[in-house]
Amino acid sequence: MPSARLSVVVTRRLPEVVENRMRELFDVSLRDTDTPMTRDELVEAAKSADVLVPTITDTIDAGLIGQAGENLKLIANYGAGVDHIDVHTARQRGILVSNTPGVLTDDTADMTMALILSVTRRIPEGLSVMQSEDWQGWSPTALLGGRIAGRRLGILGMGRIGQAVARRAAVFGMQIHYHNRHRLREETEEELGATYWESLDQMVSRMDVLSVNCPHTPSTFHLMNARRLKLMKPDAVIVNTSRGEVIDENALTRMLRAGEIAGAGLDVYENDTEVNPRLKELKNVVLLPHMGSATMEGRVEMGEKVLLNIKTFDDGHRPPDQVVPSML
Repeated sequence: MPSARLSVVVTRRLPEVVENRMRELFDVSLRDTDTPMTRDELVEAAKSADVLVPTITDTIDAGLIGQAGENLKLIANYGAGVDHIDVHTARQRGILVSNTPGVLTDDTADMTMALILSVTRRIPEGLSVMQSEDWQGWSPTALLGGRIAGRRLGILGMGRIGQAVARRAAVFGMQIHYHNRHRLREETEEELGATYWESLDQMVSRMDVLSVNCPHTPSTFHLMNARRLKLMKPDAVIVNTSRGEVIDENALTRMLRAGEIAGAGLDVYENDTEVNPRLKELKNVVLLPHMGSATMEGRVEMGEKVLLNIKTFDDGHRPPDQVVPSML
């Protein structure tokens, strides 16, 4: 007799090729609409499934895990970040957690550079002029931006994505600086041409562009708070493609409005879709709807990692991308 197939619940719509493969391998429940599950729907999914496949839009906290059924043994997250999952409580309940690291490194690094260029070269302002049909022709002083070659780029968080940003920025002629929880090996620093700053305050105060590339953890919440933002040079730019909670959004908005920071490029926000309305009014800010990982190639590769994690678990082995509390 063949063994029963794993019961898998997926909380959001995924690329069609990934969903088709899910159907082939597992007894899968897929989402009909591309909207987040309600809290009640998540609870029911956790009660019924052997494997839950959530995304960043799902809060898998201790309360929800406490209501999970005895069959739930794996939370196979579709995404690299797991700050929306209580990994500690899951572990206590005997539930494994996996993620999809490394897949979106290049995509996110590309978007970081796109935001740096968009802010410093005022690309959205130029686009707005063209779309509103207000362009009066070329002018020597119109929409003057700044050259990024020679500027100091400070990277906050020098993991996979931070290093990918460093490689791209170096090609543009930027000077690479970084602050990280652990200093990189000397050979890696030499390869990247990167200067390490033990003091984040000192680095922030000397950079022309600051790129936030660290994860959201209790220790990084509001790491860029009002005091630290005030250390930035008035002509500096800050870019965030990591997690919105790392920056005090209200403090950033006040300083941008006051001209104490020259500009910002943001792909993530402290309160998800509830973006500070005053931030939306500013011309020196480029706002994107969490597009950093939005490539078809990346999203399919994420799905392939989820499939591999589930299939490996189903075969009685540890998922290759298992997350444990000590990793956080």
